[in-house]
Amino acid sequence: MRRGWIMPFVCLLGFIFLYAPILSLVIFSFNESKLVTVWGGFSTKWYGELMRDPQILGAAWISLQVGVISATLAVCLGTLVAYVLVRFTRFRGRPLLTAMSTAPLVMPEVITGLSLLLLFVSMQQLIGWPGSRGMLTIIIAHVTFCLAYVAVVVQSRLADMDRSLEEAAMDLGARPVRVFFDVTLPVIAPALIAGWLLAFTLSLDDLVVASFVTGPGASTLPMVIFSKVRLGVNPAINALATIIIAFVAIGVGVASWQMRKAAKNG
Repeated sequence: MRRGWIMPFVCLLGFIFLYAPILSLVIFSFNESKLVTVWGGFSTKWYGELMRDPQILGAAWISLQVGVISATLAVCLGTLVAYVLVRFTRFRGRPLLTAMSTAPLVMPEVITGLSLLLLFVSMQQLIGWPGSRGMLTIIIAHVTFCLAYVAVVVQSRLADMDRSLEEAAMDLGARPVRVFFDVTLPVIAPALIAGWLLAFTLSLDDLVVASFVTGPGASTLPMVIFSKVRLGVNPAINALATIIIAFVAIGVGVASWQMRKAAKNG
């Protein structure tokens, strides 16, 4: 009898611990007062202030561009790494490739950011490229650690794939390239989508690595938010966080609806 209410009670405490801060943030985003801890009445003026803030809007646009480009490149490179590791089990340099593709998963972000900064500075001194640190260096840095996550996701899907489908296609006369695009790619497409979403989230959320490799005029959204929060929490930041939460909730809801629809049809 005791176990009947203990587990639901513990789950309820867990949900409160996780979501109560988010709920309070959403509520105070509609606060009239400039003090985020004092309720001054319902108002949406901070959303208007947010839309008139060129610094936040510019940083959000930079973060979206960096996230989309980084995630796309990470999926391309991570898929190649995963394909080589799964399908070519014996080749010279495999241990090195495996170590290089998994190192960003366990490497502290401070070490990754510092090493990339030293790399860009050395390259600039040796060959003159990159000319300055900015959006390009952020993309290179994000691709560097995002492709490791994509490689892990795609590698697990490739390892579980039924190889007889590819063998049947080759028996029918299809070339390896045609087999990859017509058979392998559609099968691993869910893993590619999952890897892209994971890489995009990691890129959009990154603060430490971007702080090392960026330069003037290329501040990402996490960097701008962190700089503003250090001077005191602005209610406009709550409004921005609420908008992001709304987009995430809509995305999760649509994905859940699609999964239920597919389960019913299946």
